[in-house]
Amino acid sequence: MRPKASQGYSNIPFNPSRLNIWYGVLLLVFAIFLVRLFYLQVIQHGRYSQAAHLGQYKEYEIPADRGIIEAHDGPNIVPIVLNEDVYTLFADPKYIKDPKGTADQIARIIGGNANDYESKMKADTRYAILAKKLTAAKHEEIDKLEIKGLGTRVTPQRTYPQGGLAAQLLGFVNDEGEGKYGVEQFLDQQLKGRPGELKAITDAQGVPLIGAGDNVRRDPEAGKRTLLTIDLSMQRRAEDTLKAHLESVRSGSGSVIVMDPNNGAIKAMANWPSYNPADFAKIEDASVFSNAAVSSPMEPGSVMKTLTVAAGLDSGAVAPNTSYHDPSFYKIGDATVRNVEEDGGAATRTVSDILRYSLNTGATWVLMQMSGGGKITEEGRVKWHDYMTNHYKFGQKTGIEQGYEAEGYVPSPTDGYGLDIQYANTTFGQGINITPLQMAAAFTATINGGQYYRPHLVELADPNKKESLGTTVSPAVSDTVRGMHENSVQNNYRFLKRAGYKVGGKTGTAEVPKPNGGYYDDRYNGTFVGYVGGDKPEYVIMVRVNEPKVAGYAGTTAAAPLFAKTMDMLIQNYAVSQVTQ
Repeated sequence: MRPKASQGYSNIPFNPSRLNIWYGVLLLVFAIFLVRLFYLQVIQHGRYSQAAHLGQYKEYEIPADRGIIEAHDGPNIVPIVLNEDVYTLFADPKYIKDPKGTADQIARIIGGNANDYESKMKADTRYAILAKKLTAAKHEEIDKLEIKGLGTRVTPQRTYPQGGLAAQLLGFVNDEGEGKYGVEQFLDQQLKGRPGELKAITDAQGVPLIGAGDNVRRDPEAGKRTLLTIDLSMQRRAEDTLKAHLESVRSGSGSVIVMDPNNGAIKAMANWPSYNPADFAKIEDASVFSNAAVSSPMEPGSVMKTLTVAAGLDSGAVAPNTSYHDPSFYKIGDATVRNVEEDGGAATRTVSDILRYSLNTGATWVLMQMSGGGKITEEGRVKWHDYMTNHYKFGQKTGIEQGYEAEGYVPSPTDGYGLDIQYANTTFGQGINITPLQMAAAFTATINGGQYYRPHLVELADPNKKESLGTTVSPAVSDTVRGMHENSVQNNYRFLKRAGYKVGGKTGTAEVPKPNGGYYDDRYNGTFVGYVGGDKPEYVIMVRVNEPKVAGYAGTTAAAPLFAKTMDMLIQNYAVSQVTQ
């Protein structure tokens, strides 16, 4: 009798072929793993090694020191703009475990609103800026907290040892490191230098391993040191003189330029109102940033007559001894050109009288002579336009090292309506827009022998080299015009006479244009451009006083006195030569 099979055991017979199949499957899987490992570790080794390397390989920019700006101070050269390190406080909210407690600690160290800090540390970002421009002492206190996710980074900042002196001339550097306005904007590329570069292997926290052999470093190149032509003591006195004078004539704004007529160097350039560039972020009215002496074109008024007479003489249209009958008014189209009431009426006049008595009709008469006779023609307009644009450089930037320099406006001599009266107006400074700097440079070229020197604020590499942009008028014409100016001071502006010095110049009073055309009846700007020196002019002074609240003509009662005060400041403090012959 056969025994019964035990419960739980199968009666299926052993099959060696099935075992072989499973064995083959295991070998196949094992082979696939081996192939995959070979592919990853051998064939793709370079790729994954590079990826791992890049995960630890970081690039860091090393900021370059911005170039310092210096200026003359008598015989010395002193810094006017420097750099200092400040710190930006930031947080990585991912690692901040206690935003409220951290915010309270920050507020105790640097002040400010703890709730604001807390809010920023809860933001959906990996980089939250909590504060800027912290001092080194505050930076050290923050670091001592040793809070994970909280850090500081150094940020270079401009500092101004002379305070707000020459603010609009200098400009400032914004929080993004960009030069804005003034010299800072114009020379931004050469001042900012070239940042350095650090490519480094880092640890797990991203800290560079300085000893790693793969570190690559390019040292930063500091920005170029820049020396300005201005004299700081003269600049300070010019600013103080301007501000006090504007208050005395109840004017809200104005400008003063002091230029060396023998090379075009600007020795002082003042504007009011002004600001402190260290506090630029606090300024609400951005217009105060602009250097009005180079960026705010104006209708210059009768100072333009100097250039009109010079052009008439240089073109041969008139001669120094030419006389003519001045009718005291000209009818041109539907308009009338008149003189001021004090002109004395119709009379026989000379070319010199045009400047001495500031005759609008006289300037118009010069344009008629440039036209070939008794009326204004296209020939005369084109010739006068050539002097304004090619000789005097109006309608184009001077190239001075200033951001936002304005080109001004010169009307076309052939395109438009009412061109004859329009061009008559330009001869006495209406219907044309030029900046105070453009006028100073053009006037200078008519009294320095006829050379137009590019006005500049940055000292030339060779101070003895003169950058002439061409001849404006002949030396003989320049001598004649200079004599006419000195004659005007001797006879008409006697309050400007200074014993032992030669002084010449011209006033200007211009109506203020309305935004939509025409002119205000009761608003005027005053200008004066002139020079002082011994045997030759040593300083050219251009002043502008906007809408003074004074009696009389703004050029005579507001601008000329400012010229006088600036001239006396130069004579008393800067060794102006006296006449020797």
